[in-house]
Amino acid sequence: MADQQRAEPDPPSDDRRAERPRPAGTGLRSPQAEHGVQPGTRYVRIQRLQTDKLRRIRKGILRATERADEPEGGLERVIYRAKRFLFGRRLTTEESHHELLPKRKALAVFASDALSSSAYAPEEILLVLMAAGAAGLTYGVPVAAAVVVLLAIVAFSYTQTIRSYPAGGGTYIVTKDNLGTVPSLVAASALLIGYILTVAVSVAAGVAAITSALPWLVEYKVWLAVGCIGLLSVANLRGVSESGTIFSVPTYAFVASVLATLVLAGIRLATGTIEPSLAAEHATQATELVTPFLIARAFTSGCAALTGTEAIADGVPAFKPPAARNAIITLSIMAVILGTLFFGITVMAGQLGLVPIHGGETLISQVARTVWGEGWVYYFVQAATMLILILAANTAFVDFPRVNYFLARDHFMPHYFQFRGDRLAYSTGIGVLAAVAIALVVAFQADVTALIPLYAIGVFIAFTCSQASMVSRWWTRREPGWHTSLPINIVGTITTGSVAIMAAVTKFEQGAWIVLLLVPALVAMMLAIHHHYAAVEAELALGDEAVELPELGEQVVLVPISNINRAALEAVAYAQSISKNVRAVHVADNRESAQAMRDRWQQLGLKAEFLILESPYRSISGPLLAYIDFLDDEDPDLPITVVLPEFVPRHWWEYLLHNQSALRLRTRLYFRPNTVVVSVPYHLNREPTRQPSA
Repeated sequence: MADQQRAEPDPPSDDRRAERPRPAGTGLRSPQAEHGVQPGTRYVRIQRLQTDKLRRIRKGILRATERADEPEGGLERVIYRAKRFLFGRRLTTEESHHELLPKRKALAVFASDALSSSAYAPEEILLVLMAAGAAGLTYGVPVAAAVVVLLAIVAFSYTQTIRSYPAGGGTYIVTKDNLGTVPSLVAASALLIGYILTVAVSVAAGVAAITSALPWLVEYKVWLAVGCIGLLSVANLRGVSESGTIFSVPTYAFVASVLATLVLAGIRLATGTIEPSLAAEHATQATELVTPFLIARAFTSGCAALTGTEAIADGVPAFKPPAARNAIITLSIMAVILGTLFFGITVMAGQLGLVPIHGGETLISQVARTVWGEGWVYYFVQAATMLILILAANTAFVDFPRVNYFLARDHFMPHYFQFRGDRLAYSTGIGVLAAVAIALVVAFQADVTALIPLYAIGVFIAFTCSQASMVSRWWTRREPGWHTSLPINIVGTITTGSVAIMAAVTKFEQGAWIVLLLVPALVAMMLAIHHHYAAVEAELALGDEAVELPELGEQVVLVPISNINRAALEAVAYAQSISKNVRAVHVADNRESAQAMRDRWQQLGLKAEFLILESPYRSISGPLLAYIDFLDDEDPDLPITVVLPEFVPRHWWEYLLHNQSALRLRTRLYFRPNTVVVSVPYHLNREPTRQPSA
């Protein structure tokens, strides 16, 4: 900006404030007084300082630019550039926006998780029933029909939630609003577990679709799953929004290809152009009898098809207006499509005489191969199946960080779950989800059947909490229409609660016990976190009355030094600027060298007291802490400041050549009360601008 000049008379001789340059930090400008040619006049030149790291918005407000966070050089700059290449440019808070979705795009965004479950849920039913041989497989269709009925009940129940919570009826929020804290934490814990398993199961099922078409990849399935989770996490860390276009192509390709497969299969069976397989008649030898317990196990495995049903109720604000009406329509369409695909695959597998192969070709792959043969259509079906399963995991990458955000906002999770990263994504939640999902995939060898027992119970605990919350809402508030809505949610509560109990009992030995232990453990952890935050807030809180700062007496400043050099003297100079009571402390394990340092100290004429702490066991921090404790015991009200001289190498690898004793000492002093720790860095390889003063 061009310089501005104005002439004004000299101020009185006793007022020299105008001649003092104002610091740049107060407004990014530097007034400089210059005397003019004519007597009695002077010029005040107001020059705005130019910087690419700060911009002045208005008086008292400065705005940091992206350049302010860029490291100047070394390894940090390499890492910074790698992050920008991997995750893209940083976004400002103002760039956060949410595009409202029409129903056709919202169906793809919010229903991909639920619709994708039709690719593996029928197979899980038949895998359980196969334990009873060919006789058990005959129960596949009735069990699938029962799951479809449950789907209709749950979907219809969630329409009541959408009407009551048009701003978004997340299970945690609904439960907390109606049932209180502990039930809401149970629901949140179940949700978090469900989202983690959504990623693990969906990705494992997507990899199974790949290996079914390309069997030679089976031995690499764990690595493929880990790679897919890594790519999803990177995509979400880049801030990839819930784009309807990205989700629409694979979602509608999957729905269209599977529906076409089912229709063509029916036509070919009716016209006799396809022969059913004899695999079902020669199923593996029965190891169990057909019992209600076996049927219940198959039913709970098939209930995995309901995962993701709640996503539309959670995302109502993302719909175009009228949001609630559009969400209800979308939920109804999703339920119809999911029920059709799920039931159709189960029925067609039975009609074609196909049986699932544990760890081998998936059931949906067998159906597509039988109907289409080995042509390109078969590979298209498998590709669409793989894509929707992988993208279905993205629902968890969106909702898991969001639930953690609400929990952190209410002080039940660490506060850093609230913070957004460079790309406006909740980076901490995404990173935690990816890490735990990868651990599960590796532990269970990307086996969908092994992961399913952990899946259903968490999902249905969350369903039950949500439905019970709506029952409580209708009963206590008696809002318009409660007579009709109350019975709907009562049925939803009973059915989902029964399935949760059934899953806990029938899948207990297969891993459901892990979830039953994790849920109360997570609730206890969240309550402990909340207790900590409440205690901290109570201790730090200020009243409404005027505040008087405590008066601190003369403090003692200790400067630990290992040698008398420029870094040590600069720390001593800083210490003398804040207190008159400065003591340089040298921890020595050799009397001769310590005495030599004392003589050198006196030779330099330094005013600060030089104290030697003998350390016969050669430790440094122990004797120093003991001395600080001695000072504290002698005068508990005495403020103690420890000034640590540190030298900073020019290159990052040079840190490896030094013992970092100041860092270790600072770490130990950090947790000591009544002690202030100050670091005085001395940058090596710099041009000395001045000699440190004593």
